[in-house]
Amino acid sequence: MDSSDSKAGIDQSTWPNVIGEARSVADALPDLLVEASHVSSSIIAGWHGRRRAGPGESFWQFRPFNMGEPAKRIDWRRSARDDHLYVREREWESAHTVWLWSDLSSSMVFRSRLTEVTKRDRAIVLMLALADMLAETGERIGLTGVTRPFSDRRAAERLADALAHLSRPVSLPDTISVKRFADVVLVSDFLDPLEDITAWIARVASTGARGHLVQVLDPIEETFPFDGRVEFTDPEQGLRLTAGRAENWRENYHNRLEAHRAEIRDVARRAGWTYVLHHTDRPASEPLLVLHSALSGALDVMQRGGV
Repeated sequence: MDSSDSKAGIDQSTWPNVIGEARSVADALPDLLVEASHVSSSIIAGWHGRRRAGPGESFWQFRPFNMGEPAKRIDWRRSARDDHLYVREREWESAHTVWLWSDLSSSMVFRSRLTEVTKRDRAIVLMLALADMLAETGERIGLTGVTRPFSDRRAAERLADALAHLSRPVSLPDTISVKRFADVVLVSDFLDPLEDITAWIARVASTGARGHLVQVLDPIEETFPFDGRVEFTDPEQGLRLTAGRAENWRENYHNRLEAHRAEIRDVARRAGWTYVLHHTDRPASEPLLVLHSALSGALDVMQRGGV
């Protein structure tokens, strides 16, 4: 890009090292958590949870012991506090887990003059807002390849803490923990090589999990409004490419971007996955509404005892 666009939101002297050192992520997380909370609060009405007692690992509540129950169910420590016997109930958990991932690779740090947020920050807000919404209903949430799945009303804070301590940025996360019936939500610009993306989708789909892809792009990446001599920089490899008359590249660029996006969309469709395109100059609530609908359908099926 030329000097007027390449410096919009990016300090060229330091930005390639920002993600590797994880400093900007940690600095931004408190504000992003607040924004995520506001976004989730605007959508969460109507999302019905399933928090109730049943088989699981997480503590739910104490209740009075009923005559005829096995004595081994009595929680003697709690019962010792007064003259009544109590049973420790665990929270009911199904096999359903929602794995979340936000792409923090170098290309996500970009912000042009056409928007107020970087792709990275918007991706983090979407992930944390979704975690906040899922936490309200008691769903099990995990950062795939980083944390174990857990059910916690402070899920967004726990994920933010895990993000702040990542050793290196990864655009496509490890899938070793993904199991059948889980849901996987990946927020990324999906500008990686197409073969890497399709291979990752195939690995997740082979587990029997459902996937939801949110492609986040800066509006300037969509419109390509460049004219004249422009220098473009590859944020992943540091390569530079100079166009003498950038306007002559516009049509070919649009065609290649649309072909890349169409392939991702088609692979997702064939796997039965959700695909959402989001631009950073649009409200964060828009892709969350689509994810809300997709995940609500999956959770309703799980509650009915189906797939």
